[in-house]
Amino acid sequence: MAEPKSTSVMDADKVDRSLTRIAHEIVERHREIAQLVLVGVRTRGVPLARRLQHKIGVIEGKELPLGILDINLYRDDITSVGPSAILKETIIHFPIDERRVILVDDVLFTGRTVRAALDGLMDFGRPRSIELAVLVDRGHRELPIRADYVGKNVPTGLDEMVQVLLQEEDGRDEVLIVKKPEKKEGRRSPPRETARAAR
Repeated sequence: MAEPKSTSVMDADKVDRSLTRIAHEIVERHREIAQLVLVGVRTRGVPLARRLQHKIGVIEGKELPLGILDINLYRDDITSVGPSAILKETIIHFPIDERRVILVDDVLFTGRTVRAALDGLMDFGRPRSIELAVLVDRGHRELPIRADYVGKNVPTGLDEMVQVLLQEEDGRDEVLIVKKPEKKEGRRSPPRETARAAR
């Protein structure tokens, strides 16, 4: 079976420069960084948030609090995902009431992941504001959600996927556009035993 076609749109250097720019933009927008906290959305939003924490720390000489948010319980498709939804720990050991939260994720697509993340954050308190930082904005929004900080806008088709590879999770930094494999049409019904088991 042939590998799906992919195109590299960001290498390690571009990823790093994008995060450096975002860190500077955050500092420029928030002169009082004592009110800022970072929250990374699992999975790849977490290492991105850690990198931003480090870069802002270098700029300001102060380390921002960092939280980790799992959004699986808040997904609007949780009933269709069913048992395949693997719940991981949410770690936010600091108050977010009246704080300015920077929510960090890897890709902004339909906006539904961000909506779930907002619901999850509200279970921990009432922030003064929530801003969104993403490495890639690929468009095709289904909800009225936009990012405040974007590493790169990447126009895509609905027949494509954006794959973010990070050193912490994948052994290298790269962003790929991957063509989805074409679905083969077939009308053959499954064996009766299989169909019965799937009910």
